[in-house]
Amino acid sequence: MEEKLKCLALVGAGTLLGSISTLALLQLFSRKLAIVKQSSNKATTKQIMKECTLETGRRACDVATNGTVGLDILSDEIVSEQLTRNIQFFGLESQRKVTESFVIIIGLGGVGSHAASMLLRSGVGRLLLVDFDQVSLSSLNRHAVATREDVGIPKALCLQKHFSTIFPESQIDARVQLFDASAAEELLSGHPDFVLDCIDNIDTKVALLAACVHRGLKVISATGAGARADPTRIRVADLRESINDPLSRTVRYRLKKDHGIEGGIPVVFSLEKPKVKLLPFKGSTGDEENPSDYQIVPGFRVRIIPVLGTIPAIFGQVMASYVVTELTELHVETEPIVNLDLDHYRILHQRLIEHEEIIYGTSAQVQVDTEEVRYVVKELWHGRSARDQSSKDVGRGMWRSVNELMLARWDQTKPASVSNLILFKFKEAEEHESRTLDEIKEKEPEFFTRVTSVLKRAEVEVGL
Repeated sequence: MEEKLKCLALVGAGTLLGSISTLALLQLFSRKLAIVKQSSNKATTKQIMKECTLETGRRACDVATNGTVGLDILSDEIVSEQLTRNIQFFGLESQRKVTESFVIIIGLGGVGSHAASMLLRSGVGRLLLVDFDQVSLSSLNRHAVATREDVGIPKALCLQKHFSTIFPESQIDARVQLFDASAAEELLSGHPDFVLDCIDNIDTKVALLAACVHRGLKVISATGAGARADPTRIRVADLRESINDPLSRTVRYRLKKDHGIEGGIPVVFSLEKPKVKLLPFKGSTGDEENPSDYQIVPGFRVRIIPVLGTIPAIFGQVMASYVVTELTELHVETEPIVNLDLDHYRILHQRLIEHEEIIYGTSAQVQVDTEEVRYVVKELWHGRSARDQSSKDVGRGMWRSVNELMLARWDQTKPASVSNLILFKFKEAEEHESRTLDEIKEKEPEFFTRVTSVLKRAEVEVGL
């Protein structure tokens, strides 16, 4: 009897789940179901899905002919259901900013294809895909959508083909073209909301970034993803802060030397030192040969960099996430690049205690430990004086700068807590303690507002 009851319970649960699934499908595809029901009372879920597949094909044709379908594609119930998780996350109006946006991706390999794929899946209304290269067998370990059937066709056309079945409402323009300075006017026209630089050639990369900066276009750049294996060390920061990456170091030098650009460009890079070295290039005979003899385009490297396919994919995902949150104006506080170890934070903590004893006669008002000093220094002030938040000191330069930094109270009438500590150089701290907050507010309103905003953030994050 007990076994029968168990069986009945399982059957009942299965029936309930089946009913819920069926209702969900009926609601999502109600229009298609009505058409199918008119022709047959024995419509199955498979038939309904087939109808929707046909509808997707029709939409893709409409987009190819007429551009983006409708002025507000979110009013379409299939589109709104496909993007429902994004709408729940951002809100309807913010998601509409994504569907009305125009984004350019240049370079469609392991990084660019994944970035483009997630931007499409996020509902970007118009994409321009640019790459001169073709899909090869060796690129299948890291490409977002390419299959063996796509080997030999241009990467741009490969993405366009697959994208038309994923989100046909997006207008996809594919260009089989090499970007260079002469192509900037053509390819960067149309007032794009964002440009993604996923190029791995230095000359072309520098030309694209300079063209975007001079035109006032928002751009994010991918640095070297090859020869790395640790996804936890991937960061987004200003180009001035990228370290352990030969590509970004060279790009940084060239941008400053040739175009007078010193920073202001967000980049995705890895803090990890490359795990493996460049491989020697061997020709068909097995002998080591000159890679430049095999270049399709002069200046572009031949495949000699070992790549773990997951890493460029994550680079691309990070880029897409950054762009979507920027489009929706969702503020994301990226992790600061501060290369200090625990000893540095201990020194700053001890320096604070000694300073409190000198100024106030006691350190009893110090309400932070070493770990909280780490939060204040790294998260709030990014390892730099509050009066100098530029990214000029990175790596060893930042280590040296700690020798002239100290923590001091912002408001001298309150304890030295997480939400009342500011990072200064020694002379700056001395000057600050000789003035009142009212005086700072009157003479330096911007500085006062920035500091109080940071300290207010600390109150919220620490729950004070």
